[in-house]
Amino acid sequence: MKKTLILLFMFVVVLNCKNDQKVEEQTTENQTEATSKDGKTLKQNDGLIAIHGKFLYYKDAAVLQTPTEVYAIVVDDKMHELVEQTNTYKKEPEDMVPVTIRGRMFKKDPNEEGWENKIEIKEILKVSEPSPEDQDIIKIGKEN
Repeated sequence: MKKTLILLFMFVVVLNCKNDQKVEEQTTENQTEATSKDGKTLKQNDGLIAIHGKFLYYKDAAVLQTPTEVYAIVVDDKMHELVEQTNTYKKEPEDMVPVTIRGRMFKKDPNEEGWENKIEIKEILKVSEPSPEDQDIIKIGKEN
């Protein structure tokens, strides 16, 4: 009797394991289809990184400031597209706007001036309105 119960239990376990694998395969296929329609993969294995920070473009220089690092941004069409999206939130030209982007990060040329890390924007994920508390700009000059 014990042998029959153990055999029956093992048979049920094996059948359930096979069904679990099929469910996982179907779920993975559905996720891949859903994500590939908008051009993104589930794991984002394309070498790009997503990064959130405060964006500033001023006098032909673009930077992204995160809490731990400042990145130079490659000035190209995608960067100018980001400038257009952030201009709606700026009150002053020096205002920094919170953004989330995806891009290719690389080190600067040793003969080049500027920040060590650079980012080439490939995708603009989000542009947010800056909160008034974050605008800690100090202006030096005469007031009329």
